[in-house]
Amino acid sequence: MSAKLKVVLTVKLPDSVETRMRELFNTTLWYTLSQMPRDQLFAAAKTADVLVTSINDRLDADFFSECGEQLKMVANFGVGYDHIDVVTGADKGIIITNTPGVLTEDTAEMTMGLIMAVSRRFVEGAEIVQKGEFSAWSPTFMLGRRIFGKRLGIVGMGRIGQALARRARAFGMSVHYHNRKPVSARISDDLQATYWDDLDQMLSRVDVVSINAPGGPGTHHLLNAERLSKLQPHAILVNTARGQIVDEQALAAMLREKRIAGVGLDVYEREPAINPELIGLPNAILLPHMASSTVEARTDMGDRVILNVKTFQDGHRPPDRVIPAML
Repeated sequence: MSAKLKVVLTVKLPDSVETRMRELFNTTLWYTLSQMPRDQLFAAAKTADVLVTSINDRLDADFFSECGEQLKMVANFGVGYDHIDVVTGADKGIIITNTPGVLTEDTAEMTMGLIMAVSRRFVEGAEIVQKGEFSAWSPTFMLGRRIFGKRLGIVGMGRIGQALARRARAFGMSVHYHNRKPVSARISDDLQATYWDDLDQMLSRVDVVSINAPGGPGTHHLLNAERLSKLQPHAILVNTARGQIVDEQALAAMLREKRIAGVGLDVYEREPAINPELIGLPNAILLPHMASSTVEARTDMGDRVILNVKTFQDGHRPPDRVIPAML
């Protein structure tokens, strides 16, 4: 392909990324931070050669049935693709790509930060100071729990899970994990990680649980009410992966009843809506899906999008193509 592709962005990207895209392609930008309305998304799919989408865009069977014949590629700005009907898209001959490998360190940093913040009650302490309620130090004031010497259970030992494990080891935690299959002996030995094929068994034995598994039907409510009940009363749960993996209603009940010590969430089951049962709980730290919100990560994601689209424009196979066999 020699002519510039018509590329439509459904999401606001960093200025440097958008500028480069305008140089390389016939690019239409989305200028606001709000989500592109669904009717405009459908309209864009009837004119664009390439759509650059995000997790906010639901690309289901209806979308692919309505898109124009000229749409040849969906370049997703993000690692996850559970919001895209990959099978239907592939059946229509539409190439779908994502941006893997660029969020690993940032998400692992945020996950480790949430583990520390929940365990040591950072947010509660900061609010006390901001409200002018700190009057004196006391031996029993704002007691949390140390993470040194604790057991971390990682649900999903991919890139991010492994990056988290390295950080946890540096903080003196022992690493346990559940995965569809064990990681290689080299990785396991390097991380001194203990594999559990039975998730329930692992949950009942660890002090901290971090969810780092992919989304999708296979992991929906993987941590349901029954599984959450396996956690020890002093345990904390952190989720920076996908909100649908946890039954939020059951989780909120456990937090209210103090059947677990605390939770740190960056993702939500019905995002951007947050379960009102979670709002205001002192043992819950709730963040606005910001685990990968660094200048470096967003720029790297944009660079991956550009690489995929430019490779396709030049007549080659994009390096980050998502195919049904990956589901």
